[in-house]
Amino acid sequence: MQLFKADLHNHTLLSPCGSLEMTPDAILDGARAKGVDIIGISDHNATRHCRLAEHYSHSRDIFVLCGAEVTTKEEAHCLAFFETHETLDKFQAYLDEHLPDIPNSPDFFGDQVQIDEDFNIVYEEPKLLTSGLDVPIEVIAAEVKSLGGLFIPAHIDKLKNSVISQLGFIPFDLPYDAVELSGHGDRDKILSQHPYLKDKTFIRSSDAHIPDRIGVDTCYFELETRSFAEIRMALHGEQGRRVWLSKPE
Repeated sequence: MQLFKADLHNHTLLSPCGSLEMTPDAILDGARAKGVDIIGISDHNATRHCRLAEHYSHSRDIFVLCGAEVTTKEEAHCLAFFETHETLDKFQAYLDEHLPDIPNSPDFFGDQVQIDEDFNIVYEEPKLLTSGLDVPIEVIAAEVKSLGGLFIPAHIDKLKNSVISQLGFIPFDLPYDAVELSGHGDRDKILSQHPYLKDKTFIRSSDAHIPDRIGVDTCYFELETRSFAEIRMALHGEQGRRVWLSKPE
């Protein structure tokens, strides 16, 4: 087994709250500088920069986990990741269908632009990407699982836009693969308040919106090799794979 440093929560300039410096190229450079081996691309309700991040990953020897940070009808944030371009495209179509038609105001919320490898703007999302979808969390989770994806409630320790802040708890029948802590999240404190999570896998991520935040808060995956299947096994503690919140001695 090998140990891989991971940061699964990063926003590109497509997210309105993401700095215009957060190009996929810059994110991969920042990850390499911080010694990150696995990087997650997770824009708000959008997957459109995942392929470009993959394009840059090969010359940096970094594995890209492709997905989005989904906002549910309850205003809870959840990470969703997919193995193939086909399932990623199907989920993008699902996001497009269920994102409310609330126009973005770039001057107020920020730009929502997609670029190509030459840094040309090829698309500007007209809808506000930080809006909640028109479907509840359990429906979104079911859609992710039907596509073979990973579903991870995001930053569950936060007092806003987490499943716990919005619902008071994580539904017992929700099909999720792990839970995410922010950089300040305390697993022991969470478990004291929500003991039903004691057997769940915890990850920690940066939720980076600016280059300096990439790779600041990370976790470690113990895997044979970097792949979607291996990451899934680690999240479920299968066949010797596992996740560590800090680097084991």
